Amino acid sequence: MMFSRREPVPFAFVAEADRFRSNVTPPPREKSSAGQIAGRWLLGVTIIAALVGSLVLGMPALTVDHSAADTQQSQASQGH
Repeated sequence: MMFSRREPVPFAFVAEADRFRSNVTPPPREKSSAGQIAGRWLLGVTIIAALVGSLVLGMPALTVDHSAADTQQSQASQGH
């Protein structure tokens, strides 16, 4: 209810709203310092290294070891 208007808005005003909105230019971007660039690069390398490290450490847990399953099955069959 905060944005509702009581008086009707003429169509010409609504049509010109785009023109008023488009003449506003954003402020120019500040040039990144060498420290900021190095920090972003280091953060990116750290994230990539963490993903690769988790993949390397997690791969042995994801592989199916058939010999361990056979060993458990043969030990169970020897007990009976």
